[in-house]
Amino acid sequence: MNAEILAVGTELLLGDIVNTNAQYIAKRLAEIGINVYYQSVVGDNSNRLYQSFELALKRADIVITTGGLGPTNDDLTKETAAAIAGKSMVLDQKSLDWIESYFSKLGRVMTENNRKQAYFPEGAVIFHNAYGTAPGCAIEVGEKKIILLPGPPREMKPMFENSVIPYLSQFQDGVLVSKVLRICGIGESHVEALLKDILNAQTNPTIAPYAKTGEVTLRITSKAKTKDEASKMIIPVEEQIRNILGDHIYGEGENTTLESVVAEMLIRHKKTVATAESCTGGLLAARLINYPGISSVFMEGAVTYSNGSKINRLGVKEETLSKYGAVSKETAEEMAKGISQSAGTDIGISTTGIAGPGGGSDEKPVGLVYSGLCIDGEVFSKKFNFRGDRQNIRERTVISVLDWVRRVMEEKFR
Repeated sequence: MNAEILAVGTELLLGDIVNTNAQYIAKRLAEIGINVYYQSVVGDNSNRLYQSFELALKRADIVITTGGLGPTNDDLTKETAAAIAGKSMVLDQKSLDWIESYFSKLGRVMTENNRKQAYFPEGAVIFHNAYGTAPGCAIEVGEKKIILLPGPPREMKPMFENSVIPYLSQFQDGVLVSKVLRICGIGESHVEALLKDILNAQTNPTIAPYAKTGEVTLRITSKAKTKDEASKMIIPVEEQIRNILGDHIYGEGENTTLESVVAEMLIRHKKTVATAESCTGGLLAARLINYPGISSVFMEGAVTYSNGSKINRLGVKEETLSKYGAVSKETAEEMAKGISQSAGTDIGISTTGIAGPGGGSDEKPVGLVYSGLCIDGEVFSKKFNFRGDRQNIRERTVISVLDWVRRVMEEKFR
């Protein structure tokens, strides 16, 4: 079975919006055994959209569109799909009720043109949109299928996972089961090098590595007659991977994050924490605060950007700054100890570095970062060197520091 992805929207053609939807859908389709041979982008024009549908249906079993499901006159995807399928548009009362309730909860009056979003090609399988007013749908065109999804990723992705994957599974030969391993501390190329033999020998299950800033995700996918059989096939492959990668694997599952792992460790061991940040400017505290329930252990976050702030707020010694500089292991350690003492916490975490683009030197280049960690009065520090722009360095610092804290805590509290 093969699919074509058709993104609809003039804003995509003009480059105003990056087409991240196609990337996401292509990856997920590959993981469930559906090939993608073509991706297309077409503007909000009914004639060109009709032609795009015709071409896509000639060369694919499934055509998946994103965009063009809104209430305005230039939102034409459903109507064009209905025309090519030879189907009339009919009202779905359940969808209309949802759209009306959506506006009511926002305290807004639904305008008449929003009724358009509750009309679908006759016989369509309708996909609920829990995050917006544009339901999706699937329609049959002979033996082929057209799947229509909303454009905003925050609406498209949940719909794809909750509705499209189950819909497509009925046409698959067998059951697909996936398991996600989350990795930090080594890059994608290093992961692939370590797993080279496994990756080269893979058949079923398959292993797909994906990289994002500072992290790597491995998705192990197996196919079998039953879910239980497919799940059992994953176990020996996962064991091999874990034996090779060790503690670089920090968690598993789609929704697991570094901050959730660290937060759960803090809560489990009843360790309170405070942060003192310079170069990261509050990003570390923000990541920890992402975790619901962190308030039971997270006491305080301080952005101590200037030397004066480090001295007055954290008790960093003037002679330390004078002798070693603000970006040094000595300063990072005093920052971590100072925030722990002033906030009265079991743990203090600090960051200080040169995020750039200026301020670097041969001795201390842009991307040099130190982190301090004070746990129950014992002080540690770690040096990092990053490349990239200012924001990338700051983000990579936070990820690397969280991973380091995770490893130290695992060692101390095992």
